[in-house]
Amino acid sequence: MRSWRVTAPGPIGTAPLTPANGPVPEPAPGELLVRVLVCGVCRTDLHVAEGDLPVHRPAVTPGHEVVGEVAALGESASGTFAIGDRVGIAWLRHTCGTCKFCLRGTENLCPASLYTGWDADGGYAEYAVVPADYALPLPAGYGDDELAPLLCAGLIGYRALLRAEVPEGGRLGVYGFGGSAHLATQVALARGATVHVVTRGRAAQRLALDLGAASAGDEPPPEPLDSAILFAPAGGLVPGALAALDRGGTLAIAGIHLSDVPVLNYQRHLFQERQLRSVTANTRADAREFLAFAGRHHLEVTTRPYALARADEALADLAAGRFTGAAVLRA
Repeated sequence: MRSWRVTAPGPIGTAPLTPANGPVPEPAPGELLVRVLVCGVCRTDLHVAEGDLPVHRPAVTPGHEVVGEVAALGESASGTFAIGDRVGIAWLRHTCGTCKFCLRGTENLCPASLYTGWDADGGYAEYAVVPADYALPLPAGYGDDELAPLLCAGLIGYRALLRAEVPEGGRLGVYGFGGSAHLATQVALARGATVHVVTRGRAAQRLALDLGAASAGDEPPPEPLDSAILFAPAGGLVPGALAALDRGGTLAIAGIHLSDVPVLNYQRHLFQERQLRSVTANTRADAREFLAFAGRHHLEVTTRPYALARADEALADLAAGRFTGAAVLRA
């Protein structure tokens, strides 16, 4: 089986990702063996490769936006899936189910949570395994390339929208416009929000406007915002995003990693009940809600395909901002 592994985390220019060959993994009890068709390339994969996230599994295979076919069932695997079914593998792959967070419906905060492509090998490979209880059924009407980004970029964008508490008919600011932002923007627009995008890339600005954003540029939004989401992993953008909020507005930070945030001025950035929130993965309930929404409202998914053999190039292009939308690896 061909795969990629993070053998020496470091800057992408130092080749932290290396190709490997090995046996096809065996599904453990309760797991599915999935033949990978497509795996999305996520900025979290870049954080794993470059060491921004601490090593949880040495020489891990990254990738957590997996679209594939069930190839085998482990003993006692859930009856939800059968061999040949199309299935999705996402970031969240295990929670304890008994802690206070799991019991109150916030399993994404479970202290025992485990993640695909960080704690266990992911989808930069020809095969992957996943606990059946964490595998996701996929909506009809999409190709494999389109589905893959929905499984993290889409999910985390949806979770960020929930955390940002966009009011009905509200004004939403989106900072950064990559794979997650271009999906979250469409969900917000479908729900009646006015969306203003702040991004430097001209291609990203054009895409935002084509999707229906009211404005797109590298200047502050043209009107006060009820809510905002920071997708760019740049802490230096936080003060400006908070300053753009109207009274009672909420800024949600969608990334798993963020550079340092500058000193905030209480009166300018936080007073009048402005809120600053983080986003920590998604729950399985979020995933079901979002994928059902995607089934009812077809989302335009902009992708750039790479062969699996070019995974290192795809991550380098992501780091350099060489494409708009989402990249996918075709196994």
